[in-house]
Amino acid sequence: MARPSWDEYFLDIATLVASRSTCLRRQVGAVLVRDKRILSTGYNGAPSGVSHCLTVGCLREELGIPSGERHELCRAVHAEQNAIIQAALHGVSTKGSTLYCTTQPCVLCAKMLINAGVEAIYFKGSYPDKLALEMLNEAGVKLNLF
Repeated sequence: MARPSWDEYFLDIATLVASRSTCLRRQVGAVLVRDKRILSTGYNGAPSGVSHCLTVGCLREELGIPSGERHELCRAVHAEQNAIIQAALHGVSTKGSTLYCTTQPCVLCAKMLINAGVEAIYFKGSYPDKLALEMLNEAGVKLNLF
C-alpha cells in the first residue's frame, strides 16, 4: 500500500481535529504546518468558558441563516481562527506556514490567515464565499482544493 503524501497526511489530521468540534452545523478542523511540523491545530467551537452549541442550540439554525452568511450570529470561533490563536498563545510564529483545513476558509478567516503570514492553504470542501478566494488570490496565497 502506498504511503499518503504529506498533504494527505495533514488533511487527515485536520479531519481528526474536526471531530472535536462542538458546532451543530459543520465540523471543521485546521492544522498549521511549517517544514512538515505541526505548529498548531484548531476546530470550530465556542470560546473557552462559554456554553457550547451542543448545550444551548444553534441560533443560526433557529433563525434559518444560510451557510456563509451572518457570521457574527454564531457562538463558535472558526477552526482557522483557533489554530492562529493557539499558535499566538504559545508564542509560535505562523509566518511562512501552510494551513490544512477540512473546508475552504471564509472571508473573516481569509483575512486573518493573510495577516498571519500563511503562504498556502490545502482544503477539502468548498464554502460559499467568493470574496475569500478573491482576497487569498490577490494576497498571493496558494490555494489547493484537495
